[in-house]
Amino acid sequence: MKKYFTKGRIALLIIFSVLIIDQVIKIWIKTNMYYHDRIHITDWFYIFFTENSGMAFGMEIFSKLFLTLFRIIAVVVIGWFLHKFVKQNMRTGFIACVSLVLTGALGNIIDCVFYGVVFNESTYSQIATFMPEGGGYAPWFYGKVVDMFYFPIIDTNWPTWMPFVGGEHFIFFSPIFNFADAAISCGIIALFLFYSKDFNEAYYAAIKKS
Repeated sequence: MKKYFTKGRIALLIIFSVLIIDQVIKIWIKTNMYYHDRIHITDWFYIFFTENSGMAFGMEIFSKLFLTLFRIIAVVVIGWFLHKFVKQNMRTGFIACVSLVLTGALGNIIDCVFYGVVFNESTYSQIATFMPEGGGYAPWFYGKVVDMFYFPIIDTNWPTWMPFVGGEHFIFFSPIFNFADAAISCGIIALFLFYSKDFNEAYYAAIKKS
């Protein structure tokens, strides 16, 4: 049994599992909800459908094509390092963290590359359909990333006596993200907290052997 669960197979299991979960959630959201529609789970957790055409937190510093190609190159590089780390027999937890980062990036690449072609546009009055007769809403590589998890843990107004921001609306943790984003964040945080030394050693070893 121990031989069966090799580190390479564990990495593949994480990659396929996270990728499938991410895409199932996104496709369901895309084909069942209007744009900016929301499902109330609790007062601090909503399913809120939005789409992100840029990088993290909706930033659009560079062109869409550049961002998509940059993501693809990043995934190829991370995948190459993951292959090296598995061959170096790095710790299982370390392999799992890198696999999460790789899969999260790959999940969002799928949206960018394919979603514009296989879905029509989601609007406030139209729910998108898969492979519409009139074609998709954008060419290849110009699709938007589907986001849905919204955690307004604190939703209030600043006290009126506070300078500059007094009386203004304040939401603690306003970013809306998806399962792939969560995989990237968890993987990176765990790498910094528990495997920073492993990462440095594995990185230099992979470079030397390449």
